[in-house]
Amino acid sequence: MKKSPVLWQESSWTQLQRVQLIASDMDGTLTRQGQFTPMLLQALATLADMQVATLIVTGRSAGWVQAVAHYLPVAGAIAENGGVFIAPQTGATELLVDISAPDQHRQQLAAMFAQLQDELPDLTPAVDNPFRLTDWTFAIGELSPAALDHIADICGQAGWGFTYSTVQCHIRPRHQDKGVGLKRVLQRHFPHIAVTDVVTVGDSPNDEGLFDADLFPLSVGVANVQHYVDRLQHLPTLITPSAEVAGFQELVTAIAQAKRLAS
Repeated sequence: MKKSPVLWQESSWTQLQRVQLIASDMDGTLTRQGQFTPMLLQALATLADMQVATLIVTGRSAGWVQAVAHYLPVAGAIAENGGVFIAPQTGATELLVDISAPDQHRQQLAAMFAQLQDELPDLTPAVDNPFRLTDWTFAIGELSPAALDHIADICGQAGWGFTYSTVQCHIRPRHQDKGVGLKRVLQRHFPHIAVTDVVTVGDSPNDEGLFDADLFPLSVGVANVQHYVDRLQHLPTLITPSAEVAGFQELVTAIAQAKRLAS
């Protein structure tokens, strides 16, 4: 049985005192109506001042996320829902899933999407597919929960995984996941940070791996995650009062307050 999130006002700030790294989704979590805002830049600056690292964990393509990792004050980024790690200074990409023949892999993903289009001809491929390495993406549009479940079944029968966010649907290798990818990056690049000192943040079904308490004991959903709680097997530990980047700012403020109380 999944455990319900604790209401924000009832939560214990002692959980936040030890936080050394925030691993956060991007769209719907760090954005407001799809855009970065001054509120985000201020929140990231506050985290840097506290020496809390920020790691972006997004479903966006490796090509797009290279720019994000370069221009924002972050410690790196994971793109394609746990498929690729991008170093902050060099932009170097590191595959987090085993793909032995990349060209063949892309062809197989395209074939899977074509199979879906045969049944659902209105599916529209995302414009960033040419910049992807591990998955294939199409717009979520007006797809209903029943249609999304049907697509997941078709992909599963063909040996693929499937997930979706507020903006995109993703055909991916079966075991590719944000939580698994983050765990690998923490072990490889942040071995000095214990998982109990990490807080994960998200807002939609493709963030479910970040909400898995067996991997990450402390997770936070910004308020808009409540649109999906009936469809998630793993729920965040806490939910912020506000949606999108305003909820992220509330988390940053809470961490700052907790650390001041601890000092």
